[in-house]
Amino acid sequence: MPDEILAPPSIDLPNYGLDILYEDEHLIAFNKPTWMLSVQGRLPDNQDSIAHRMELYCGVSHVVHRIDCATSGILLFAKTKEAQREINRQFRDREIDKEYVALGHGYSVLAKGEIQLPLIKDWPNRPKQMVDLIIGKKSTTQYEVLEQSNQQVRMRLIPITGRSHQLRLHMRALGLPIIGDRLYAPEEVAKASNRMHLHAQYLAFAHPIERTPITITAPCPF
Repeated sequence: MPDEILAPPSIDLPNYGLDILYEDEHLIAFNKPTWMLSVQGRLPDNQDSIAHRMELYCGVSHVVHRIDCATSGILLFAKTKEAQREINRQFRDREIDKEYVALGHGYSVLAKGEIQLPLIKDWPNRPKQMVDLIIGKKSTTQYEVLEQSNQQVRMRLIPITGRSHQLRLHMRALGLPIIGDRLYAPEEVAKASNRMHLHAQYLAFAHPIERTPITITAPCPF
């Protein structure tokens, strides 16, 4: 079973190792590799991130959302405060369409559906989250089985809400822990791959300044 995780691209590569999916004077979107931070952490070992490399690349970095370190796929940033405010509003008002692909371990008897399980921080076990039916925050995910065989299920996931670790916990609740998920999957499933099989593949929204529709895609690497 793989114990080593995949290393991010070297910062010494062209464009500081950034895979740029879309760029204009207001916005930039990257294809974030697995096991790379969206933004810098507090500790010295957690300074390399997409946000840090973006600052090196274009001199500015305005965060509008994040995806987990272990998740790959589309990560959007703003280049201006005006663009940041408008994209933040679209995320807050749920006007942005997002779609993920996950590979879970197990078998699904349902072809599609919706799962609603409220989530809350698991403070004694941070950074974990947990289901709490009493005081948890509403969390909703729509899902569809794309294919399944050999105890592996490829799922399309559409998060209606955007809670931390929502997709990972909802997949586990469906009996389909994500392969390579070292926080929530059983050990044999967690260590079956050197990456977590969760990828942000689609993002659609209105341009924050021009108001034209923007669609960004990132092919699933697994």
